[in-house]
Amino acid sequence: MEPTSQIRVQLPYHLRNLAQVANEITLEVAPPVSMATVLDALEARYPMLRGTIRDHDTLKRRPFLRFFACQEDLSLDPMEKPLPAAVREGREPLLIIGAIAGGSFAPLFSAPFETP
Repeated sequence: MEPTSQIRVQLPYHLRNLAQVANEITLEVAPPVSMATVLDALEARYPMLRGTIRDHDTLKRRPFLRFFACQEDLSLDPMEKPLPAAVREGREPLLIIGAIAGGSFAPLFSAPFETP
């Protein structure tokens, strides 16, 4: 049996608050270390997070969350893909980030208003 890896995970504020944890947590994850196995370990240790990061039924990432590691966006990678070596070895954290949506439409060129 292969030894488990110590995986560092950083959660967004609303999920840290829900789980009542600090900015960074460490999880024991058995190989192969992938997004799926890390999220399995996270949800097993913090059951209140089930359904907040990925859908209960499909296990797909929630739309307004993103996954980053080693300055790479891993959000669209397959959940079974092995995480980067630096994450598997505990040198870099896996970041789960709340995406920001919204804003306002500002046209590139604005014409001056005409008055009658």
